[in-house]
Amino acid sequence: MYDGQEEHDNLVWDKNDEDFEAAQQQMRLKAFCRKVEGFVQQKFGRPATLISPLIIGGFNILYRVRVEDMSPDVILTFPRIGSLLQTVKDTYEVAGRPVTLNMTEMIRLTNIPRCILPAQDKTYMTADEWYTVLAEMHVAQLVFQHNDLVTSEDDCRNKYVSRQIFRRLARNGQLSSFGFSGDTWSSQSSRILPETLSPCPSNSGPFRLWGDDFRAGNILLDDSDQIAALIDWEYTYAGPAQFILDPPWWLLLETAEMWSPDLEDWRRTYESRLGIWLSAMEKAEASMDKPAYNTFPVPLSRYMRESWQTGRFFLSYAARKSWAFDAMYWNFLDERFFGDRYPGVVKGDLWKTRIDLLSDGERAAGEPIVQRKMAEGKERRIVEWDETEAKKRFSDLLFS
Repeated sequence: MYDGQEEHDNLVWDKNDEDFEAAQQQMRLKAFCRKVEGFVQQKFGRPATLISPLIIGGFNILYRVRVEDMSPDVILTFPRIGSLLQTVKDTYEVAGRPVTLNMTEMIRLTNIPRCILPAQDKTYMTADEWYTVLAEMHVAQLVFQHNDLVTSEDDCRNKYVSRQIFRRLARNGQLSSFGFSGDTWSSQSSRILPETLSPCPSNSGPFRLWGDDFRAGNILLDDSDQIAALIDWEYTYAGPAQFILDPPWWLLLETAEMWSPDLEDWRRTYESRLGIWLSAMEKAEASMDKPAYNTFPVPLSRYMRESWQTGRFFLSYAARKSWAFDAMYWNFLDERFFGDRYPGVVKGDLWKTRIDLLSDGERAAGEPIVQRKMAEGKERRIVEWDETEAKKRFSDLLFS
């Protein structure tokens, strides 16, 4: 069974490290530093001097918000899925494609061609549209990562079959309803009474602020251990409300796919900590009037508890992270979607248990990509993709 993170393209990763070191040297040149000082002086209208030693790192504006009598009006909601851009002076709106951590890693660590990403000004009106784009990025990972992703023909078949199934479910609007009271399609829905589950957020919004890389390290405390600020918003965008209804992935600090000794140990440990988190949430909710903390029909703690119990947590995790997708899909989602696989199935035969779910066209396209990936594995290199060829190769695997 898949256990943990799949490999990035290590050849591209090494080159990225070399480029980063070269960029640091460039940034320390006196001529470059004078340009930075000149830019700051122009923006702020007063002399600026870089302070030595020059420390390379991320610097972010801190936004402090204190709310005494919290009203639903202060909870940010958005009419579309996408990134906030300044359109005119002092006006920000959702006007660009979401800048996700996963897409950034696709470019930075695997050299996947930028031309197959959504257009920079693309936004989305429904959660289903965005789930479909996320699923298509998993297909792109398989198509364009030249090195280190595929270990055998059967490994490639597993990855191909699971990605096509996941995309189909997204296009059919089934991923967005999974694990909610409106889930009537999954195998597990026959074992759970719909009235025991909470309703699904509207497919057409409003949408909520979501940070792909938000974790405990983004929270700054003051001397009294009170939250002073949240920092590092670079992968934040207006996303499906489903994402914020999951419990935080970072309760154990380490990601599931990087946990030692294995994924199952992460699941058990996380579950034990989740009870503490939910207990604290329930205590906070009980001390407040409902409109003060929640614009959903049931408490957020209930949504989070159900997310873990139904597997919605793993669906969201799989949707957002291409290199964790295989472990999440085959361990926690496949049988919830389609029922038990036959007993004793080995890792290399997983694809055989679900190949019948693919269309004729999807099945026909599977073997050519298997052979292509096997051929690619014979030559380690960094591929510079022709834009026309890349778009065609990608579109050939996006079936309607």
